[in-house]
Amino acid sequence: MYRIGNTQVWVHDQDEALEFYTRKLGMEVRSDVTMPEMGDFRWLTVGPVGQDDFGIVLMAIPGPPVYDGETAEQIRTLLAKGGTSTVFLVTDDCRKAYEELSSRGVEFQEAPEERPYGVDACFRDPSGNNFRLTQVKDLD
Repeated sequence: MYRIGNTQVWVHDQDEALEFYTRKLGMEVRSDVTMPEMGDFRWLTVGPVGQDDFGIVLMAIPGPPVYDGETAEQIRTLLAKGGTSTVFLVTDDCRKAYEELSSRGVEFQEAPEERPYGVDACFRDPSGNNFRLTQVKDLD
């Protein structure tokens, strides 16, 4: 029927986000295109290595004509509070991934903890987007 190809997260600074997602999270660039005919709109996507059919759009918060100044500021405020979306990353070994990402400079709000569904940890990107790093246990 259909598949999910991309999801979007708001970012304050696309260059800063690109650095974080590629160097700290180890993702790869899928597209980085600036369109002068659209006011230098930049379409920037990254994704996990080896998962070619999915990408994360690192979307700058637009001003007019897309959003008025007040709306754009409201998005920035919600983002800073972690009040927008959450990206769920799945791993076979949460504690090992936690150690690897921590060594690259990712700052976690929650260290890996046992949960009813597996082992779970939490971090945020430089813009404030929430990430859950989860090792899902077999519930069969």
